[in-house]
Amino acid sequence: MLFIFTSLFTMINPLAAVPLYISLTQNFSHKTRRKVILTSCSTAFIAMVLFALAGEALFSFFGINVNALRVVGGVLFFIMGFEMLRGRTVPKKLDDESDDAYGKDIAITPLGIPMICGPGAITMVILFMQEAKSTEHTFAVVGAIFLVCLSAAIIFAIGEGLLKLMGKIGASVMMRLMGLIMMLIAVEFFFAGISYYVQMVLDKVA
Repeated sequence: MLFIFTSLFTMINPLAAVPLYISLTQNFSHKTRRKVILTSCSTAFIAMVLFALAGEALFSFFGINVNALRVVGGVLFFIMGFEMLRGRTVPKKLDDESDDAYGKDIAITPLGIPMICGPGAITMVILFMQEAKSTEHTFAVVGAIFLVCLSAAIIFAIGEGLLKLMGKIGASVMMRLMGLIMMLIAVEFFFAGISYYVQMVLDKVA
């Protein structure tokens, strides 16, 4: 389990999601931020377990390649990063929308999916489950996913202290920096996925 946990933790890297969490929840109350943490990590856990248990069969049934996730993830990250670079929250908060309702939205997307449970994490849990030859190994994969999501929740909670130190102006600057970083990540994701299809076309032509 330790190997699975460390591999998955490194792939997800919850520390990288802290600036995004801070920038999106800077105006929330302490109670609402706690709900965002719980919802985002619960969403990521459920999504990763579902993909671990049924992802391979699902992809085979629809004829989906994992690289398609990278392309879609890259597009999503780029759109979110561009909006954040302009100082706008993603998704946008409606004028009459409460903090609780908006908090649920951002907890599911982009924090839970694809920030925590992204294409890399989905691919990794599917591969780990393919190697599971026993019930104990299957439980080890699920347990490692739970520990990673729990670690992400703890890291987000610690990030609240950073939020207090930064203040609103610092959080606003952080949002724009995180938007730029997300756009760079998006480019890497997109071309990592699209290169597979380009190579496939070249192989057919050859």
